[in-house]
Amino acid sequence: MFKKILIANRGEIALRVIRAAEELSCATVAVYAEVDRDAIFVRRADEAYNLGGGPPADNYLNIEKIIAVAKRSGAEAIHPGYGFLAENAAFSAACEEAGIVFIGPPPAAIEAMGSKTRARELMKAAGVPIVPGTTEPVATPEEALAIASEQLGFPIAVKAAGGGGGKGFRVALSEQELPDAFAGASREGEKFFSDPTVYLERYLPDPRHVEIQVLADRHGNVIHLGERDCSIQRRHQKLIEESPAPEWIVTPQLRERIGAIGVEAARAVDYVGAGTVEGLLQGEEYFFLEMNTRVQVEHCVTEMTTGIDIVKEGIRAAAGEPLSYSQEDVVLRGHAIECRINAEDAAKGFTPAPGRISSYREPTGPGVRVDSGVGAGDEISPNYDPMVAKLIVWDADRAQATARMLRALREYEIGGLTTLVPFHRALLATEQWAKGETCRDLLEDRDWLRSTAPEQAPAAGAQSDPGRELIERSYTVEVSGRRYDVRVLGEASEQPLAAATGPALARTPRPRRAQRAQSNGGGAGGPDTITSPLQGNMWKVLVKQGDAVQEGQLLCIIEAMKMENEITAHKSGVIAQLPISEGAPIAAGDPIATITAAEGADGG
Repeated sequence: MFKKILIANRGEIALRVIRAAEELSCATVAVYAEVDRDAIFVRRADEAYNLGGGPPADNYLNIEKIIAVAKRSGAEAIHPGYGFLAENAAFSAACEEAGIVFIGPPPAAIEAMGSKTRARELMKAAGVPIVPGTTEPVATPEEALAIASEQLGFPIAVKAAGGGGGKGFRVALSEQELPDAFAGASREGEKFFSDPTVYLERYLPDPRHVEIQVLADRHGNVIHLGERDCSIQRRHQKLIEESPAPEWIVTPQLRERIGAIGVEAARAVDYVGAGTVEGLLQGEEYFFLEMNTRVQVEHCVTEMTTGIDIVKEGIRAAAGEPLSYSQEDVVLRGHAIECRINAEDAAKGFTPAPGRISSYREPTGPGVRVDSGVGAGDEISPNYDPMVAKLIVWDADRAQATARMLRALREYEIGGLTTLVPFHRALLATEQWAKGETCRDLLEDRDWLRSTAPEQAPAAGAQSDPGRELIERSYTVEVSGRRYDVRVLGEASEQPLAAATGPALARTPRPRRAQRAQSNGGGAGGPDTITSPLQGNMWKVLVKQGDAVQEGQLLCIIEAMKMENEITAHKSGVIAQLPISEGAPIAAGDPIATITAAEGADGG
């Protein structure tokens, strides 16, 4: 076993690996960007080294810096966690060249599975069923249109060859939508994975997303730990995961069959460590989707139902030890559910909501686990993924696990941030969830999403006086021996109620809204300014001042917290003002564009 491990990551996964290493009696080394100087994982590690400020490319993605720290600290191995360099074959190779063990698969396996087109070729050759589509990159929108029209039909998925985690995935429902889908998938592939190539798949409209957890060692042993159902997604990114899948969806016989597919996929690339084979399930048909050559965000639910520590098994495998378990040892007990607690506003279409945590209290009790790396006073930065924590529960069956999760969500207090806690509470209480449906209709229903917003007390005069800063304060008061939660809306300048007894609960901030600030007495035909609903960077501007636009037309794309957010015109007219430029930062509330009515407009 290693004596010292460097963790090339941040946040909750860095803390998760540190804990596993401690249980294996390994010393730990953290690396951190300047913004994470005071983070919990930095304080928890035995040693910590500053990689400097700037964007991730200058720190968490800087292979040369990380290798240098590993040598300086005497770390024998590097654990990449997930994201950043976790599926980077060049990083794995650089570790080998430096004489440092990469805790994960060999470079060849990462390279083979990192390219979705090559992975599809390998799986097809190995007899693993794949979603119908191309196994070669598609060069142009015109070529894509020909393939879609003649071979695959519509709807069709355009996917970045190096993509993952919902990035570089666009759907075209018709021929007219294909050029934009092609451009969007290619653009995200270039931005997030330095690879603009794309391929095509037949789009399955409402499949279940079912994945298989695999473990492999250097001695030829490969096992699977059953399946996870990750069908609750937005923008093709997971929100809720469970293990196992609902019993009426995946039978023991189907589990055995798709488990064998996962094992064969791992064997096909001589895999080592923890990995996940993702697939789409439509009825009894199971199609290989991709392999994630790393530990998954949602590995926790499998740990809860199998009792196997996936992170420690991955470390042991990298150290050359055989797996601690055979396939016969793997038994699934009970049911586990994970909710991703992201800093997002579901009521506004899951827009990122970065900010500082004012108060923080995690749920506890039987069968409750929280994987986090934050506390009161910490900032959820717009430069990184919006995840705050992962809330995981276990119970004897799915219904009881759901009840336990709802209880835990009610206990979770995160002040100062808008998070997905209210969304999770609303969705897990629906009949669709109880029936084990994908809930895709709810996730695409804007009215239903708006209904998941926390209730806000009405503010008299708030619309007529936009300069007032109104906040909602919460108190616990006691009347005749009984305690009550009381919410009071008032101006930020007002002093808190002195008479309230008991500690104040978390402050609930005013939610940010995408706004249209009317000016010059404008009404329906007057000028109308669209303001940014979030903080981020202006990734793409698709119109010019003076352009005529139609209602719903895409104006620009704001990138925030590793997500693209499309801003569209709320009405038809002419772009009279456009005070934005590509690459520039933008804050919530900043003006994006002023649209005037087309009649009588002079084009600005």
